[in-house]
Amino acid sequence: MTATDGLIDPFVHPALFYADAREYLDGTVPFVRNALAAGEPVAVAVPGENLRLIQDELGADGDAVRFLDMREAGRNPGRIIPGVLRAFADAQPPGRRAHIIGEPVWAGRSPAEYAACAQHEALINAAFRGREVTILCPYDTARLDERALADAHATHPVVIPAGTGGQRPSPAYDPEGVVSRYNEPLPAASDTGPDVLSLPFAEGSLSAVRHLATDHGSRLGLTGQGLENLALITAELTTNSVVHGGGTGTLTVWPEGGHVLCEVRDKGCLADPLAGRRPASRDQRGGRGLLLVNLVADLVRVHTGPDGTTIRCYLAR
Repeated sequence: MTATDGLIDPFVHPALFYADAREYLDGTVPFVRNALAAGEPVAVAVPGENLRLIQDELGADGDAVRFLDMREAGRNPGRIIPGVLRAFADAQPPGRRAHIIGEPVWAGRSPAEYAACAQHEALINAAFRGREVTILCPYDTARLDERALADAHATHPVVIPAGTGGQRPSPAYDPEGVVSRYNEPLPAASDTGPDVLSLPFAEGSLSAVRHLATDHGSRLGLTGQGLENLALITAELTTNSVVHGGGTGTLTVWPEGGHVLCEVRDKGCLADPLAGRRPASRDQRGGRGLLLVNLVADLVRVHTGPDGTTIRCYLAR
């Protein structure tokens, strides 16, 4: 628990540092078993290889745990808060603390993915402030670079050093600073050839732009659900620009590696860093656009400032 404006925040968010499988299990399995012994709900969302380690160690005790492979459920860090963490915590009855192990950062994340991960870890603190929830986040000290480990100290109010089992406050805790630092300008597509589709849009051209974008996505190799996701992303982002981003914008679709990228730039400023990361309430009307984008894209990167906002989405080909 952390102090917030003189009050004790019931939300607990420690970073667990581990150097090998034994330290990993020593830090995660007692966390799970203690929660189960207290009759409280537990979810484990970690990469598949670590998921199997925990499942094997728990044995029959794991029957009461919700397990998710974070490589699938959290491949887009922007969907982890609404689609994994809040989805589990919000389903629990009042008065029962939810316990979650969430490991969104692993060796092999691309630079673009990592930046989104760091912001995600920082935003967890605002998303769960005041909630009876504990989220334990493991970090592999043997495989992650120094930047990732330093960022973990900045995004978690409490840290558990490798091999110690003991918690201590993090003097480097600065989640708002991390969100700001990774609010990086996104360079425009480097190629200007036939593989790059760039279109200005306004209210009267949204339907035509959506069709042109999906036609181009098909030529770049998207099929089936990927093409449907591109259509949804295009519709939601361009509509948001018209309604909230000054009425106009520019849509760009292009290939990059194994992905098709869809980007919208407009003159709006995204003031709420948790936009698109809150689950929609049942009676909510509107305001779901960026949430839907986060739920269907393989990665979403955002840069926002006084001069405008860029939202870039990645879809695997």
